[in-house]
Amino acid sequence: MAVEVHEVDQTPDVDLVFTKADLQDVIPHDNDPVVILLVTAGRRVHRVLVDQGSSVDVMFWSTFSKLQLSPYQLRPYIGCLYGFAGDQVEVHGHIKLRTTFTDGITSRTANIRYLVVNAPSAYNILLGRPGLNRIGAIASTTHMKMKLPSLDGTVITVKSDQKEAKRCYENSLKTKRGVFAVTTQSPREEGVTRVEIAWEK
Repeated sequence: MAVEVHEVDQTPDVDLVFTKADLQDVIPHDNDPVVILLVTAGRRVHRVLVDQGSSVDVMFWSTFSKLQLSPYQLRPYIGCLYGFAGDQVEVHGHIKLRTTFTDGITSRTANIRYLVVNAPSAYNILLGRPGLNRIGAIASTTHMKMKLPSLDGTVITVKSDQKEAKRCYENSLKTKRGVFAVTTQSPREEGVTRVEIAWEK
């Protein structure tokens, strides 16, 4: 069995703490996900779901095309991906892109490896556990924010776009285009029965 080793950036040892002050600008919500903006391939990309349930970082084919990236830049991916409900997801390949996270004051750039998949989604990108771990980020759905350390030892606080998150949710209900989690192993193979909710396809 092949074991894939992910690169890890040298991240400063910084305490990432959420406080009551982080709640001051939060609009009351019903368990909305954290949806952020990032910059990759020289473009600002909205509707990025911070998905701690995803074992890979995913870019959807529609996003890949809008970024005007070439299919020739893709490297082959050997393996299968599965959606939350156990359906297999078509993978075009993977690409490593410099990706920047910013709070408007401080920024952090890292190479993120995205698996480019052909699947319907209300989101443009799923930032999964590999990307989060690489930049040392922690997200809080209560505080509607993601925090990560900058390379100079300060804390970058990326706010969730709550209006965009709600719009994505409503879109997924109307069109049934929500791919909420992607794993490298089918939930059925894991022997786990998962209840599908409105976010799922």
